[in-house]
Amino acid sequence: MQMSEMQLTKRQLLGGVAAATAGLAVFSSANAAVEIPKSDGDVDMAAVLKPGALPEMALGKEDAKVTIVEYMSMTCPHCAHFHTTTFDEIKKKYVDTGKARFIIREFPFDPRAAAAFMLARCNPSKPEDLSTPEQYFPMVSMLFKQQQTWAAAEDGRAALLQMSKLAGFSEESFTKCLTNQKLLDEVNATRERGSKDFGVNATPTFLINGKRYSGDMSVDIMSALIDSLL
Repeated sequence: MQMSEMQLTKRQLLGGVAAATAGLAVFSSANAAVEIPKSDGDVDMAAVLKPGALPEMALGKEDAKVTIVEYMSMTCPHCAHFHTTTFDEIKKKYVDTGKARFIIREFPFDPRAAAAFMLARCNPSKPEDLSTPEQYFPMVSMLFKQQQTWAAAEDGRAALLQMSKLAGFSEESFTKCLTNQKLLDEVNATRERGSKDFGVNATPTFLINGKRYSGDMSVDIMSALIDSLL
């Protein structure tokens, strides 16, 4: 999904409330030769990992040998495909075993994606407080699994409300979350930082140990990429 110029407003959220990779390298694993994508370029990981507008949503050891930062949009079908087919296995193989740290950063392409991120960021029972990674990641996973239900719905607000109630939101806490202008500004700031400072212009984009990769990855491809860094 390519980035477009936009200004996400609170009114848009309530009212309305996605890169093929060229150049492949071959990595020989113990089982077979696996093609891994050539990076789009270098990034300064020290700068990438500096605190941003929002608390980091991260899983895994801070001192893991491999750090993966994913910029994604909640309405991006390629992002949904990655999270429904690849993420859980990568988490099991590398994050849970201490080999990799996985960080999600918001890069919404439209008001509905921004609204979904805000809901993932809000504590369902106390929306003025931010969620923890233990709350955030399951909410993101649920929204991606049900993406077709809410992302293309005629009434986006009603569809997101229905999804949010499954995560413990009431209509009152849902509305309170989506009218939090400070949170919306911080989600927008996260997107702008990714674009201006790290060259992110498509989703998903992965910043991995100083290299930038654009596009969805299978379990085998991402595993080969991580294994090459261990």
